[in-house]
Amino acid sequence: MPRYGAVHKSRFREEPKKGKPVSESASEMAEVVLPAQTNALGKLLGGHVMHMVDIVAAMAASRHANSYMVTASVDYIDFRNAVNLGEIVILKSQVNRVFHTSLEVGVEVFSENILTGERKHTTSAFVTFVAIDEDTRKPKPVPPLIIKSAEERRRWKDAAKRREIRLTHRDSSARH
Repeated sequence: MPRYGAVHKSRFREEPKKGKPVSESASEMAEVVLPAQTNALGKLLGGHVMHMVDIVAAMAASRHANSYMVTASVDYIDFRNAVNLGEIVILKSQVNRVFHTSLEVGVEVFSENILTGERKHTTSAFVTFVAIDEDTRKPKPVPPLIIKSAEERRRWKDAAKRREIRLTHRDSSARH
């Protein structure tokens, strides 16, 4: 059944958005770690990792929503292992859950030693984005997410728990 969009200068009718599977928007990027991106110990800067996490997460979010997306929050980022100078840093992202105008993207970061091929999981993060209408610059609805596997279902359920914690934290912070 069609739903009605927001009222602007004139009313418009918005058709229901067709759902998309997780695989359709999953994104990946990789780059070699160069000296300008490292600290004095030859380790990739954490701030640079955070920047790349935001980019690869935004890629998955935008692909899913076919929309401009803005970063609303980073709920969690965990640095497990360092990424060394000369290694390849690989980032993988996927949409975990869609809400109304927002969605959560999970990101995993890996390092790959170019001499041995050894791969290590270095970082995990959860990033929330809001879809923005290209004309009004206001939040707009996001297409539903189609869950196809048990792992996707687990991520979907966990995202709801994180959202509840995030909203509770935001509400308690607003009162202070």
